[in-house]
Amino acid sequence: MPALPDIETLLNNQKGAPPLDNWHPELSGDIDIIIKSDGRWLHEGVEIKRHKLVKLFASILRREADQEYYLVTPVEKWRISVEDLPLQIIDFEVEGTTLERRILVKTNVDTWFELDAIHSLEVSTDPITQEPKPAVTLNQNLQGRVARACFYNLLELAELRGDDLILRAAGQVFELGRAQ
Repeated sequence: MPALPDIETLLNNQKGAPPLDNWHPELSGDIDIIIKSDGRWLHEGVEIKRHKLVKLFASILRREADQEYYLVTPVEKWRISVEDLPLQIIDFEVEGTTLERRILVKTNVDTWFELDAIHSLEVSTDPITQEPKPAVTLNQNLQGRVARACFYNLLELAELRGDDLILRAAGQVFELGRAQ
């Protein structure tokens, strides 16, 4: 089996993101695109199955101060709907030991983010099911929902601090919830 790339290689191999911070067109309107809570993108009720097209759309997606989601180009800005969070965290890579650990998380559109002070992991609790709802802060005021299997694998790296489970990465401590 080939060796996995190291964390620096994963971070550096990403293509540059469009300069969304420099693009401020007027609102063009609403477009019938919905990002479902399971990460699927629908256009006019039909799932967009071309992964490259979803990746393209995700690269021009941002959440603005009004808490709405927009696809933005230099000359257009289209509001879309998002059921939960726009991206999914589906995998991760770990490098280093507990105190010097680095964790990179991978989104469903093949982008990597290092868990750190900027790209933090936060866990809330669903008020109805009492299930954990972990999310990672990404770029462009976006967040990614951590998939259940990925979260349970991250829990294997957790340690106890009193009654709480914590995860250490990049010099940060992320609270994962109460130990059961």
